[in-house]
Formats: sequence, C-alpha cells, structure tokens
Amino acid sequence: MNTVDTRDREQVIAEIQSALGDRLLTLERPSATRVFLEVDSQHIVDTASIFSQELQARLQTASAVDAPRKIEVLYHWSFDSAGLVVTVRTRIDRDQPEIASITPTCPAAHWIEREMWELMGVSFQGHPDMRHLLLQDDWPAGKFPLRRDYRRE
Repeated sequence: MNTVDTRDREQVIAEIQSALGDRLLTLERPSATRVFLEVDSQHIVDTASIFSQELQARLQTASAVDAPRKIEVLYHWSFDSAGLVVTVRTRIDRDQPEIASITPTCPAAHWIEREMWELMGVSFQGHPDMRHLLLQDDWPAGKFPLRRDYRRE
C-alpha cells in the first residue's frame, strides 16, 4: 500500500500560504487530506497560475453553487504526490456573475467554464470559445437550469 507522509501535506499548505500571501482570505482544514481556501475573484487568474505553474497542482474540476446572495465558483486542485485536494472558492455577484477565465492559464478549465456559463450563467471573461456545450444552441438567453430561480415554462 502506498502511504503518504503527512509532512508533505504540511509543506504544500505552507507553500500555498506563502505563494498566495495577502490574496488568501481564509483557509480551513476539515480533514488531513482536504483544504478549503477563499480568494477574492479579482485574484482568481493569479491564483490559478500559482497553483498550476508554481505549485504544480492539477485542476481536477471546477463547479459553481447558486448561493442566496452570491454565486460561488469553486476550483478543485489536486496535489497528487501529497494526497491533498485543495478547493479554492471565490464569490461573485449573483446579478452580474462575471469572472476572468482561467482557461488561458490552465487549459483544463476550458469545458468546465463553458458548462458553468450555460447552466449557471457565469460569464467567463477572456474565455477563448464561449459557446454551448450541453444545451441546445437555441436555448433561451437568460435561462440557467441550475440556478435557484430557474422555472420551466
């Protein structure tokens, strides 16, 4: 069985804290293998660059949550050798959900940003190919099936 030295995890967490510096708003550790942190949306491209290039993390996926006042965009990064998953959360305005695309920095985000755009209405500024991925091309504008206020007609 392959065991992971927990000192590796501690070192990774220390490297994240150091690299993000003042960008880091919160950091929570609910278990030995999971870390949740928050950054302001204006820092998401820098954060993705730090994670993918400097810290050599792998983007597992990203997701969006329609919270009551904000939309939370969550980027789930894996530090495979340390057995650690770090979720980076940022919150954006629910009425104008815009955030910079991390696709130019991290190509693995290409399809998932398109999915969040069409299902949650998150506009990814600077995305190279923002078009429908799952829904029909003639899907009604402004109708986002995973939003709390979505109603079928």
